[in-house]
Amino acid sequence: MSIVSSPYVTPSASTNRLMLNVIIALIPGSIAYIWFFGVGLIVNLVFSIGFALLFEAIVLKLRKRPLKPYLGDYSAVVTAWLFALCIPQHSPWWLIAVGIGFAIIAGKHLYGGLGFNPFNPAMVGYVVVLISFPQEMTRWFLPLQVSGEGLNLIDAFRYALGWVDISQWDALTSATPLDQYRSGLGQNLMISEIRQSPVFGDFAGVGWEWIANLWFVGGLYLLATRTISWHIPFAVIGGMLLMSFIFYIADPDAVASPGFHLFSGGLMLGAFFIATDPVTASTTPRGRFVYGLLIGVLIYVIRSWGGFPDGVAFAVILANMCVPLIDYYTQPRVFGVDPPDEH
Repeated sequence: MSIVSSPYVTPSASTNRLMLNVIIALIPGSIAYIWFFGVGLIVNLVFSIGFALLFEAIVLKLRKRPLKPYLGDYSAVVTAWLFALCIPQHSPWWLIAVGIGFAIIAGKHLYGGLGFNPFNPAMVGYVVVLISFPQEMTRWFLPLQVSGEGLNLIDAFRYALGWVDISQWDALTSATPLDQYRSGLGQNLMISEIRQSPVFGDFAGVGWEWIANLWFVGGLYLLATRTISWHIPFAVIGGMLLMSFIFYIADPDAVASPGFHLFSGGLMLGAFFIATDPVTASTTPRGRFVYGLLIGVLIYVIRSWGGFPDGVAFAVILANMCVPLIDYYTQPRVFGVDPPDEH
């Protein structure tokens, strides 16, 4: 057996252990999501995880790879879980199948499988359905605390399968707080006028604030278990807060506050669970910080001037494209080699 030269590094935790930590960290925020928006997330998760494992097994068979080690590493489950959290609470089964199909096949296995994909698979699937099916991807349900009612589990499954007329639930649907801000500002309304809608809470939308806080708690668990490092999530949040603070100070009556951006949409989820994907993120210490800052800035730019209200998925994919360049220019000093200026 050959032994490489020092320094020696203790092997990292196995893939299934890391993925299991991510799943555990996702549970608190997912429970809050169900509490505020109903059981639609459960249906999304059932279909999303089921299709993810199905597509994973089919592709592994086609690639003549063994099923057990790959299906048991929880990577497909994590991709499916993240995708289910990003789409509307009650989504049709075929939309989930299309999104997860692209995530697993095109986003993951087309590049050689886990460890070789340059883009976050869940975000690839999400962007595909967001661009392809805008009507279905904008049918968000109101928080139960605002609408006063929601679908039970049986109706939620029937809704997803297309067995009920969706028009009868239109009274329970509404644009997200981010959508309402964009629409209101486009109509030259002041922030105080936009926030008169009952969907808004103290900082962001009703329910979304608690969900974002629990994504943060889950992120702390990932940090405590060393599943992720602090560089990327805090750089994402810092980049967003810096941009939003600058523009908010300049015109607080026409620009959303930093608190609104912090607790709205998928910022917290993206910062701790999506941007930190070890395969597609930067790998150097300085590079991770640059990568995170880039994502935070891009999220604000897309939210403010882009064509989509949230922007997390597009920001992550654009930053994924920059990772080789970021890593190239942020390489740490090679052990045992003097910096170039010392020669």
